[in-house]
Amino acid sequence: QVQLVESGGGLVQPGGSLRLTCAASGSIFSIFAVGWYRQAPGKQRDLVADVANNGRTNYADSVKGRFTIVRDNAKNTVYLQMNSLKPEDTAVYYCKAADTLVDYLRGSGSWGQGTQVTVSS
Repeated sequence: QVQLVESGGGLVQPGGSLRLTCAASGSIFSIFAVGWYRQAPGKQRDLVADVANNGRTNYADSVKGRFTIVRDNAKNTVYLQMNSLKPEDTAVYYCKAADTLVDYLRGSGSWGQGTQVTVSS
């Protein structure tokens, strides 16, 4: 399993933008899906967006039209471009890689350590 390192979090005003980066320690070419999840204080960790190895993307309803996930297999990196940020987007954002379809369906895989995103004026 690859190791994942997230970066790019920080403090941003409502309406602003951030780009998160998930860098893998090895090739992600054959990994079934890589996704971004987030967890706010006192809440469960939820899917934000993921991208499969065939390019199919999946977004939570709350971020559709504002966030874009991009998978760059050549750089072993997955990005999350976040625009029009809202205070309710505040959370720790985690990257996760599911090696196979079975892993994906079971909810298993490799996690990064997370990066904090705070949206506040």
